[in-house]
Amino acid sequence: MTKKIKGHALTSRVFSLLLLNAMCFSMVQCNPRISNVNTQNETLDTIEIVEIQLTSDPSGHFLNQRQAFSPDDKLLVFDNRNDDSKIGENASIQVVDVETQEVKTIYQLENQTVFGPGTGAVSFHPSRNEVVFIHGLMNASQEQPYGFTARVAKQVSLDESNKSEAMEARDVQVPFTKGALRGGSHAYSYSSDGRFVSFTYNDQVLESESKVNPAIKDLRTVGAFILGERVAINGKVDDENFDGTSFAVLLAEVTADPKPGSDQVDKAYEECWVGNSGYTKLDGTRQNQALVFLGDVVSETGEKVTEVFIADISSSISELISSVDGGSLTSLPTIPVGVKQRRLTFTADQKFPGVQGPRQWLRSSPDGDSIYFYQKDDAGIVQIYTVSPNGGEIKAITKNTFSPDTSFSLSSDGKYLAYGAKEAIYITGVSDGITQQVLAAPDNSNTNLSNINWSNTGHILAYNRKVDLAGKSFFQIFTINLSNVVDK
Repeated sequence: MTKKIKGHALTSRVFSLLLLNAMCFSMVQCNPRISNVNTQNETLDTIEIVEIQLTSDPSGHFLNQRQAFSPDDKLLVFDNRNDDSKIGENASIQVVDVETQEVKTIYQLENQTVFGPGTGAVSFHPSRNEVVFIHGLMNASQEQPYGFTARVAKQVSLDESNKSEAMEARDVQVPFTKGALRGGSHAYSYSSDGRFVSFTYNDQVLESESKVNPAIKDLRTVGAFILGERVAINGKVDDENFDGTSFAVLLAEVTADPKPGSDQVDKAYEECWVGNSGYTKLDGTRQNQALVFLGDVVSETGEKVTEVFIADISSSISELISSVDGGSLTSLPTIPVGVKQRRLTFTADQKFPGVQGPRQWLRSSPDGDSIYFYQKDDAGIVQIYTVSPNGGEIKAITKNTFSPDTSFSLSSDGKYLAYGAKEAIYITGVSDGITQQVLAAPDNSNTNLSNINWSNTGHILAYNRKVDLAGKSFFQIFTINLSNVVDK
């Protein structure tokens, strides 16, 4: 069942007003909030939704796909990309005040070129005024540009005059340092308790070795930083090798040639933490820390199928740290003894096997009992499904007649999923599967709706759209308040 809510849509008139507002904003700091009702009303109890534009200057304002809100929901953090693929060309990180719409720069690169260093994809800590984001190597050049194996995690503290440090220790010198990475991490996500930051990873050492040894491959995998466990590298500190504030561990086992029909994966990615404090096992005990991720397996017929996997993680920090090494020229750093990897979904026999749909990151319910992902139904329509971290039956949450075309986001209370389709925004109740269109598509149907984020409390959605300004199109940040919708 799909219902439509009366909402404010962006029309051609509004785009003209946006340009006027942007000029006004630069001169007299007037409020750039724009609204114009223009949507179908198919129910008698419609509720008006007001779309608020927070940014307006002629530059990119690119939200991360999660953890964009500050802990108190007063700020949204973003980078200045105007193209998802241009992290290597972006030089700055900013925040916008949700109430006043004031924009401040919290990190700025002075030596930025088209080859790097580059910075972006920024996430807020769940309880501290601190962010983490991708940062390219400071010696980036035409010969060694920003890339998958040449980027690291940088953190900035807003409470310490925007002090910046490398969260990630990096060491590509033999002998490799335990707890340091040897390549490029990205897609950071804080655990709810703020003790860990997950990441996806590609290894520069293996990438280099693969060029002379065909048996070696650089395979994408996932891991986590253990915050507060500083790492000092063994060798010389320079632009490619440096100390970090956190200890890195890999959390997924990847293999170059998975056996058909097995649980072996050659790629692990798009991970998320399970629950606010783990999940309950079948025997009633609590698994306090776990990470779920997508893993590419090979079916018995030789086809690639993307499935959902979980890594249960030991609660003992000392065990995680003591049981790893720094890797070798032909192998990744070892996975800690206290990590157990399991496969949760088995979809090879379905009409449309595997996790499918627009690019997505897994999401977990606050209690950890449900993991959400996109998959096609028997009609070929992308729906949101759920599976328990203990495995078992896969259940459909949505039963829509259309396929989403953005990633999805889960509200902090775990009750609602939000996503976009053809520039309109929808939410679905997790318990009843009822879908509501909360914001109609604007008259301009090509605004690149993306990066939908729920606030940490309440029911505010923040997201990106492109807006025409002075003959060009720029990603701007918008919000809508759904409190009246979800309370009905």
